[in-house]
Amino acid sequence: MSNKPPPPRPAPRLYLATPIVDDPARLVADLPGLLASADVAAVLLRLKETDQRTMISRIKALAPPVQKAGAALLVDGHPDIVARGGADGAHLTGLAALEEAAPSLKPDRIAGVGGLATRHDSMSAGEMGADYVLFGEPDEKGQRPSSQAIAERLDWWAELFEPPCVGFATSLEEAHDFAASGADFVLVGDFIWADPRGPKAALVEADAAIRKAHATALAGQDPASQEPAGQEHGQRPT
Repeated sequence: MSNKPPPPRPAPRLYLATPIVDDPARLVADLPGLLASADVAAVLLRLKETDQRTMISRIKALAPPVQKAGAALLVDGHPDIVARGGADGAHLTGLAALEEAAPSLKPDRIAGVGGLATRHDSMSAGEMGADYVLFGEPDEKGQRPSSQAIAERLDWWAELFEPPCVGFATSLEEAHDFAASGADFVLVGDFIWADPRGPKAALVEADAAIRKAHATALAGQDPASQEPAGQEHGQRPT
């Protein structure tokens, strides 16, 4: 049996959540420049609740600029209108929502899931075929685990399981820490749009932060590295 170590995990990528979208015109204009400025794997479209026809129209307006940039467009909830709007998938909250929506989404579209309160829930989501699991988003009361608890959950998942894990970051510091802890993707949103310098500057900074975290983690895994053992992060199984 070979003792060759597994290859290093790829650098994490950004997953950009939009503001709540009512009129998509401004976002349609801004997205091409934003997505060209950083390594964004996917965009999570958060729609203002209204009638289905209007929401489908908003998805149809936003799908082309996202997909032209090489990113996937996922809709937050509303799996029943994903295909009609031309989106690439849906983000679902909780195991029940995943179980209900997965047959209509897979295998052609992405079914990601959050709202996973326990490790058991997370493992169940993986067994149900979730394309990714999200850790750290606020619950319906706006509460979320501590940054340390989220980082520990990401590290645990990345060590043991194959489906990608996503860390929900509410700050630049969390984006860095979650990338260092094994997140395959780092979801960023409100702090990007609220940055007084504008979203492009904030997105570029977040991209640099997760790249730096990944490089530091890889250096810690190098046997020749002088980093203390506590800085090391496990490899993802292949």
